[in-house]
Amino acid sequence: MEFKKSPDGGWGWMIVLVSFFTQFLCYGSPLAVGVLYIEWLDAFGEGKGKTAWVGSLASGVGLLASPVCSLCVSSFGARPVTIFSGFMVAGGLMLSSFAPNIYFLFFSYGIVVGLGCGLLYTATVTITCQYFDSRRGLALGLISTGSSVGLFIYAALQKLLIESYGLDGCLLIVGALALNILACGSLMRPLHASACPLPEKTALENVPDRYSIYNEKEKNLEENVLEKSCSREETCQSTLPSGDWKQESLLHKNLTTAHTRETETYKKKVAEQTYFCKQLAKRKWQLYKNYCGETVTLFKNKVFLALFIAIFLFDIGGFPPSLLMEDVARSSNVKEEEFIMPLISIIGIMTTVGKLLLGILADFRWINTLYLYVATLITMGLALCAIPFAKSYVTLAILSAIVGFLTGNWSIFPYVTTKTVGIEKLAHAYGILMFFAGLGSSLGPPIVGWFFDWTQTYDIAFYFSGFCVLLGGFILLLAALSPCDTCNKQLPKPAPVTFLYKVASNV
Repeated sequence: MEFKKSPDGGWGWMIVLVSFFTQFLCYGSPLAVGVLYIEWLDAFGEGKGKTAWVGSLASGVGLLASPVCSLCVSSFGARPVTIFSGFMVAGGLMLSSFAPNIYFLFFSYGIVVGLGCGLLYTATVTITCQYFDSRRGLALGLISTGSSVGLFIYAALQKLLIESYGLDGCLLIVGALALNILACGSLMRPLHASACPLPEKTALENVPDRYSIYNEKEKNLEENVLEKSCSREETCQSTLPSGDWKQESLLHKNLTTAHTRETETYKKKVAEQTYFCKQLAKRKWQLYKNYCGETVTLFKNKVFLALFIAIFLFDIGGFPPSLLMEDVARSSNVKEEEFIMPLISIIGIMTTVGKLLLGILADFRWINTLYLYVATLITMGLALCAIPFAKSYVTLAILSAIVGFLTGNWSIFPYVTTKTVGIEKLAHAYGILMFFAGLGSSLGPPIVGWFFDWTQTYDIAFYFSGFCVLLGGFILLLAALSPCDTCNKQLPKPAPVTFLYKVASNV
């Protein structure tokens, strides 16, 4: 599908606004799940590693399903996907209020809410990239702050709702708020080229006339087979008694004529439908082969290969703080009277600042966004390794602020991906990268929780987290320092494969 030139403004700012609120409403509770995590530990009495699966699934499942999410957005558009996903997120949150055990939450909160968030994230990023080009870094930074503002507000909001209405009432109210995503989705107007009509249904009668190449030999062969199958029936119809022929000549003449027309129409219709189905199957198979070929081509790009390793390791080590920092403070014997602000809220507000500043920096021509992203990874790895040395609220708050600011590199990650593979490959490449990011998000918090269950301390767990993020940063740095400037080289676009059909006008 072809798009108009990115307007870099106009209705694009409305797209930024509704995408901001979409991410605010869908990611507010899953990112602030650390507040619910403590309540679930007390309510169900399960281990930290098992309970951490709920929050990790909510953040990881949507990313794991990113290839499917990208396919849905490419096939149906951002607006229908956003509206459908709004129902998923709201329904999953409300259903979680009736959870009898932790395993039910794995499905309702982890899978349903997580998948809905993944669909919404892909939809908002894709449509924003379509509307913006020169200001893409700023636009992505603005919409990605929605999830960070949601983390900041929902951390305090969910605490207040739990104190007033209990855990179940909190989830019901948060689920009702998520229904506002439907209104946001209705404003996501697609950016189609005015000269290109919307794709028609793939019904036989709706095939356009421009698909008019047809293999006559194959069609004639199929018609001959049908004619042979009907020859005996026609022979039997021609052998009538000679005595009654004059009396019934008019009747049989009309019946034979009608039957002959029906037979010819039926044979022609079956032949054409059979050929159409065969060509359609060939087209689907060719599209599948093209998808696999494009995936192989993507992984031949060294920067893209390093990027997917870095994002996987980053999510293994970088996601646990937002989920477990409140429990880290409780394990460090930090008194509740010392809490000026929840640590999760500090992470959320600083993530907002980080996304905005990093998004603005990405638009400067003299700044290499890939090196900027590498710098955030290396610095964050060092900050994670310093968490075990923090034994007071002040030091934990400072480290939470640093980690939150550097987590804002999510705003420049789509920008780096676009510069690496090109806008034409963004949905495909971004879906693959988000799959590995989801895998890391799903594994990170349970691994950290299991480390605590084994050692009764978070020290080794955060050393492991910091090492993972540092390793990913150095791998990406080595790829970026390669003599071949693959970051600015777009992948070649494969030649289109066209399948053309000829269909009779009366079918």
